[in-house]
Amino acid sequence: MRRFRTGLFAATSMTLIMAAMPAQAQERLAPVSVWGDRTETDPGSLAVVDSAEIDETLADHPAEILNKLPGVNIQMNSGQEHLVAIRSPVLTGGAGQGSFLILENGVPVRSPAFGNVNSLFEPHHEVASAIEVVRGPGSAKYGSNAVHGLVNVILPEVGGGSEAVASYGTLGRWRSDVTLDEGEHWLAAVSLQKDTGWRDNTGVDQQKLTLVGDWALGAWDTTTWFTASNLTQETAGFAQGPDAYKDEAIAKSNPNPEAYRDAWSARAGARLSRDFSGGTLTLTPYAHTQSMIFAQHFLPNGGVEKNGSTGGGLMARYEREVSDSLTWRIGADVDVASGWLKEIQPDPFGFFPGDSRFPQGKHYDYTVDTLMGAVWGELDFALSEDVRLLAGLRAEGHEYDYSTDLAPGINGRFNVPADRTDSFDLLTPKLGLIWSVAEATDLYANYARGQRAPQASDLYRLQSLQVAGQVEEETLDSVEIGARGNALDGRLVYDVAAYWMEKENFFFRDSDGLNVPDGATEHKGVEASTAFELTPALTVSGSASWSDQTYAFDRITGSGTETIRDGNEIDTAPEWLANVSLDWQATDVIKLSLNVDHVGEYFVDPANTTTYPGHTVLGARGAWALSETTELFLIVRNLTDEKYADRADLAFGNERYFPGEPLNATLGMRKTF
Repeated sequence: MRRFRTGLFAATSMTLIMAAMPAQAQERLAPVSVWGDRTETDPGSLAVVDSAEIDETLADHPAEILNKLPGVNIQMNSGQEHLVAIRSPVLTGGAGQGSFLILENGVPVRSPAFGNVNSLFEPHHEVASAIEVVRGPGSAKYGSNAVHGLVNVILPEVGGGSEAVASYGTLGRWRSDVTLDEGEHWLAAVSLQKDTGWRDNTGVDQQKLTLVGDWALGAWDTTTWFTASNLTQETAGFAQGPDAYKDEAIAKSNPNPEAYRDAWSARAGARLSRDFSGGTLTLTPYAHTQSMIFAQHFLPNGGVEKNGSTGGGLMARYEREVSDSLTWRIGADVDVASGWLKEIQPDPFGFFPGDSRFPQGKHYDYTVDTLMGAVWGELDFALSEDVRLLAGLRAEGHEYDYSTDLAPGINGRFNVPADRTDSFDLLTPKLGLIWSVAEATDLYANYARGQRAPQASDLYRLQSLQVAGQVEEETLDSVEIGARGNALDGRLVYDVAAYWMEKENFFFRDSDGLNVPDGATEHKGVEASTAFELTPALTVSGSASWSDQTYAFDRITGSGTETIRDGNEIDTAPEWLANVSLDWQATDVIKLSLNVDHVGEYFVDPANTTTYPGHTVLGARGAWALSETTELFLIVRNLTDEKYADRADLAFGNERYFPGEPLNATLGMRKTF
């Protein structure tokens, strides 16, 4: 009978465990470092969710798997909607679109200027072989948008085997994932989800497809892939009112039954690698396209937005090991894209008679053509047998060519700029030092700069009091120190990091709906992850994060309703995040798991007048191996039926919540072949 994999190989500690594993096992996990272009010994904070954890979690929403990692806080909204935080508050608007880089097989899923706050519903995480998260700036290697961190979804590899999974949940959610692996040259994977929705009028239909091919083209080792996603959902609006999430009737209701989101995307890429002049040359051409339409239920005037973008480019890198102590890498990237956005208000709206700030009809209708070019270099130098230095620098330029199909000028609250071009230059260094103080212990220090060019929506979707050309490059400087290793003959693995970050030119929209181009913030915190094999059958693992994230400037809004003072805590930035899992291999064929997720108290407005108290939610999983190839599993979420909110905020004078799911269970079966 098949013995299940234990929790020791869980997400947050995988890179540490590799150091204590035999070479054969490390080779099996090597794709993480290949696709992610990082190794487990690099300075900086890297967490990885491996295939075992992905299989066992069976995440219907990317937040369910990523929130297990330290420093990560994905807030679920309605359906597949979400907002991302990595060593940051939960960011919205252009900041939410552009502060986190989302990759698939190491390639950005979108061009830099056209991000998506719901960026994680596009990659095919359901069948991934691994998901890696870099916490802190990654701009020195990956460029714009890797400001607070990046998420890299690594697609399944040919030769991993075929699999079929089917499940049904008590809230009316059906799901099926099928991977067909030819074993040598190609595989195909599809994921289907149909969710009736536990809130009123909140059905979701989602489909994803992945095709992967491995080929030898002369001297080139080649991997190609194609991925596509389609999402159709009826969207629930906020439950509004003090503690509205605690009232079951309000929580289940949908104040915006007319809201919806329809989105599709497709991406294609190839990685070609060969030996060249004493080193390794890697070329990665790629292309992507997407389109989306949704009702802006989060705004009182009830607009409809349509947007889309198409782009592609080439990533090139060359690596050469000059000596036992020195390896250098150089690279160049180019990306060309075109994106468009339309915003339409179908019906008249005003807060009072004669309110002309929200005119009916089109608010924006524009196209932006973009060009990005970058060169970068990196040196990996062994100062001694136990000390390594890693230094890197990237120079990047962005060109935007904007044109509008509407007459320029002020239209109520909206400002349509005239046709224009804009350019932005980024320079992002990094410097890291890692010291192997013992066979099983590494210490590291790391400086990195994160920088992003503005999103197209930052530049051209202006409010009436904003002037075109005000927005500048956003810059974040980060310093971190950390320790990682293992003890007790490899039974205990750990990773601890402390960081301090300072951000300039933080761009966001205030409570009056006006854009702030020159904000400043400070972020500091401590993160820890660990896994401990208590016995051969019992493992405990988890992560904890403490952070202090504050505004570093003063601002008083025109209405006076939201005063920001230097030192105020940033809203939606919990001081504490924690996740703990207990895995028990009860018998050779039965595995049981218990997990606890904790989100601490946080302010819901920049003025720090209102708080959400936080929550603690329990879950459990049981799995039974019916045979060597068949597994039956049961996943129970929110064991205690806790009344909580996935997201809380304060806007337009109202407390607003997306309520968390009540107690529910999912029964499913997995078949490998």
